[in-house]
Amino acid sequence: MTTFDVATVGDNCIDRYAAPVGLSFVGGNAVNVAVKLAARRPGVAYFGAVGDDAAGRRVIAALRERNVDVEHLRVSSGITAYTNIEFDAAGERVFAFEEFGVCRGYRPSDANVELLKRLRHVHLGWLDDGGILKRTLLAAGVGVSQDLSVNAAAVDARPDGLSVAFMSSDSRDRAEVQLEEALAAGAKVSVVTLGRLGSLASDGTTTVEADALSVAAVDTTGAGDTFIAAFIAAQLSGHDLRTSLDAGRTDAASTCLHYGGYPQSGEPL
Repeated sequence: MTTFDVATVGDNCIDRYAAPVGLSFVGGNAVNVAVKLAARRPGVAYFGAVGDDAAGRRVIAALRERNVDVEHLRVSSGITAYTNIEFDAAGERVFAFEEFGVCRGYRPSDANVELLKRLRHVHLGWLDDGGILKRTLLAAGVGVSQDLSVNAAAVDARPDGLSVAFMSSDSRDRAEVQLEEALAAGAKVSVVTLGRLGSLASDGTTTVEADALSVAAVDTTGAGDTFIAAFIAAQLSGHDLRTSLDAGRTDAASTCLHYGGYPQSGEPL
């Protein structure tokens, strides 16, 4: 019997921080969003692929520990995705290398698609399927959100029909354009996060804006994913854009206080 009504589909990875941190953490957009959603509400599952290696077992264990259903997670022959994070002279993080491993080319099985079609909401992370799953779920009437900023290929990052289209920007002017473009393409709600510059959300009738909370940031990795989870949870609870945006910025600020997308014990490299 299905014990969840919300799922995330897509990427997972091991975030590997170079010196001076020298630790690795379980992450990835779809995983981080699943973990943060599960912290706010019961009934969350993750659909994706990990390798048949120690890193894959680590991802599975981390999700189970945080009450995310992993019954439909696939263990594939190959390696679990990883991201190398380095630091520049100013101490700012740099994504030096990404290996997508068995996440690349992942497609949920036909049976899993049928299951996903019965859910209340599905969030898509990095997924290189040409938008097939998104279109299938939307046609079935499922609420679908997606982080369009993590999908490089245009065919995988179309906002058409999304319940919530999430994007990121470093320009306030550009953010307003992104909001309008996503709504014009058929998204019901569009949201743009701007890091230190705050965030914007619009449903085409109402547009709201929130400043970022000021914190002594340790690491911003996963802050956007945390924002997404809090925003989705608020929307699923029937809250308006203002409340949802405030929930997102509050949780995102807390994620900046530690390494990795959610609190966890890092493993030495």
